[in-house]
Amino acid sequence: MSAYEFWPHSGFALTQRDDDARLLLSDALLSAWWHRPEVAPVAESCGHERALHAALLAAPRRAVTATELAALQDEDARDNYRVLLAWRDRLLAAPTLEAAYLDIFRAGTVTAPPVFIDQLAQMIVHGMLADSEEALQVRAAELFFRPQKVALEDGAVMLADAATVDLHASGGNYGDIGRLLIEAKTKPRRVELDVIDQENAVTYWARNERHDTVISFAYGRAALTAFCRVIEKWIDHFYGVAVVVRPLRSIEAKHWAWHIGLDAEATGILNDLYAGAELGEERNRRILSLFQLDFVDPAVARADVAGHPVYLACAMNADEVLRIKPQNLLLNLPLASIS
Repeated sequence: MSAYEFWPHSGFALTQRDDDARLLLSDALLSAWWHRPEVAPVAESCGHERALHAALLAAPRRAVTATELAALQDEDARDNYRVLLAWRDRLLAAPTLEAAYLDIFRAGTVTAPPVFIDQLAQMIVHGMLADSEEALQVRAAELFFRPQKVALEDGAVMLADAATVDLHASGGNYGDIGRLLIEAKTKPRRVELDVIDQENAVTYWARNERHDTVISFAYGRAALTAFCRVIEKWIDHFYGVAVVVRPLRSIEAKHWAWHIGLDAEATGILNDLYAGAELGEERNRRILSLFQLDFVDPAVARADVAGHPVYLACAMNADEVLRIKPQNLLLNLPLASIS
């Protein structure tokens, strides 16, 4: 296995790609979803449930009738099958997984379970970075589908995987980031979390699916620059539009043409700043990073934005967790072609 292969369980290896490097749904990927614990038969499963599960493993695209679902004796099993079938049918209706991802949010009300949306985002990001040798970019890309616990101290902005922090929320030693996480009111148990930066980024490859590395997200740090590169690739992958993203210390403009919050908290903060509102101390503290996005070709932007920068922001919520919503970059990007 190459030293640069990563996320072996993302599902990307089960997809196919078209000539534009977009991901195509495969029977192998569909079958993997039918192995999920929500629908995998258990000892108490009835014969109808076992027969339906076996039929879907053999032909993952087969239609399932209302009569077949009604025959399942367990109500939770019926509900789980309905959810997974709706997810499957949404993916089957789209030409690519990227198109399905966009359709989920353009449809208005999002009904798909977050765990499925996050896995879809991970597969798309995996395909986008599959040939990358930049470990910090791959670690930074985890923000697109894994919430991060934030620790702040003396200008440092440290991000650790939130699920890993929660899993080890009592006792012990947290390695290099222990003190910061303890002061962020996290109570760690036994786990080794190590800060990775440009100098030791190569260590990420050996532990890429353990989600036990910490990055510095402060202005001037390499991981923040790596995150900018991921944003650029994400937009180019979906829209074929070249942008340049760079971190900012602050937004100096009194008035600006456009902004995008990269999470729900940042969206509210930028909206208020744009309206001229003053931020209280607590909300101001939640802002983690600011960015400027410029279109390489200004002509691709809406007429009222062309030639002007787009400002981006990340912010943690009240629980000191950063939850990036990568769909915001796609839905709110001021492109003339999607206005």
